[in-house]
Amino acid sequence: MFDTGTTGFMLVCAALVFVMTPGLAFFYGGLSRRKNVVNTMAMVFASIGIVGVTWTVCGWSFAYGGDGSSPFFGGFDQLGLLGSAQGILGEAAGETVDATYPGIVDVAFQMAFCMITTAIVTGAVAGRVKFGAVCAFLAAWTALVYPPLAHMVWGGEGSLIGDVIGALDFAGGDVVHISSGLTGLVLCLLAGRRKGFGVMSYRPHNVPFVALGAAILWFGWFGFNAGSAFAADGVAALALVNTAVASGAGLASWMLVERVRAGKPTLVGAATGLVAGLVAITPAAGFVEPWAAVVMGLVVSPVCYLSISALKRRLGYDDALDAFGCHAVGGVTGGLLTGLFCVPGLSWTDAGGLFYTGDPSLLASQAVGILVAVAFVGVADIVLAFVVKAAFKGSLRVSDQEEAQGLDVAAHGESAYPAYVGLD
Repeated sequence: MFDTGTTGFMLVCAALVFVMTPGLAFFYGGLSRRKNVVNTMAMVFASIGIVGVTWTVCGWSFAYGGDGSSPFFGGFDQLGLLGSAQGILGEAAGETVDATYPGIVDVAFQMAFCMITTAIVTGAVAGRVKFGAVCAFLAAWTALVYPPLAHMVWGGEGSLIGDVIGALDFAGGDVVHISSGLTGLVLCLLAGRRKGFGVMSYRPHNVPFVALGAAILWFGWFGFNAGSAFAADGVAALALVNTAVASGAGLASWMLVERVRAGKPTLVGAATGLVAGLVAITPAAGFVEPWAAVVMGLVVSPVCYLSISALKRRLGYDDALDAFGCHAVGGVTGGLLTGLFCVPGLSWTDAGGLFYTGDPSLLASQAVGILVAVAFVGVADIVLAFVVKAAFKGSLRVSDQEEAQGLDVAAHGESAYPAYVGLD
């Protein structure tokens, strides 16, 4: 009844995407200050628990439920994933199904997407926000913001961005990276800057953690992009190859830019360039040829580097771990480049990339889709953030004393590096 090869492929891809979120914890933890590493990693791990609940209760239904009649929203018919067990029993009993693998696999795969997206947000506000306030915001966000956006992009026929506008997003440029990076920017603006921002240097406290986290992310990203083909076929293989070469090009490009601008290439820069390349190829992974993936990786790193090193300093916002500068900026870059390099025969719509067709219609659709995603997420974020802020006594921030002490001890009563006194 099912293709066991494709079923196994999708289960492995889902597991790979689940691994990405703990990997991000190491990546963010290494980038943070020594006194905040536990808190930074705890926010990422909290995303796993929050999404595990919200996606089951309502997220999947709001994103992919309903009859497809709404361009903005799924439906209420699959709340709590009710009926999923009966569906499996029916399949086991020999009922005819029009699918190559069990539908519940998609629930897990998309849940893992929501987890990593939610975790990315936390990097922007590391080091100064109330843990409870972050958790409350993310719980509301994963129920009310991420699912409708996923429906608008991936909801199939009639969906606003994916069908009506005709924008392409293979594995999450809009849904994952632009939404998370923009949400991080909104939160860091509302929370305000860390004490000493712009005066003291915030250097990564554990470079090997950063490299380890980037390696885990890189490994998981192959399931993230290849699995978005939803079949063990040539498109999945193309997405995997493009993921490898784009991330490699992004890494090399970042190190070159660092060498020119700062005089020395760094391991943190290499890891960041790797992630930037992965972000850029995400919306295009199954739509472009490998040579174009290399170009995308080479282009995105200078763009993200300048966003992080120059734009942030000029505008003065404190995006602590550069969620906006890497993910939102990289996602926009990748989405627009998809409009240039999409192979017409691989497109989900009738439009191909400008490079192949000379027709700017797909590029225009990409731009409009990005603008719609930004508008929806930005407005929803502001509303949710002010509601949560009011619920937490008018402030998202910890006290000055707690911030100075470090949130590891102040918020969790733990330390990543306790001094040895004979009792540890």
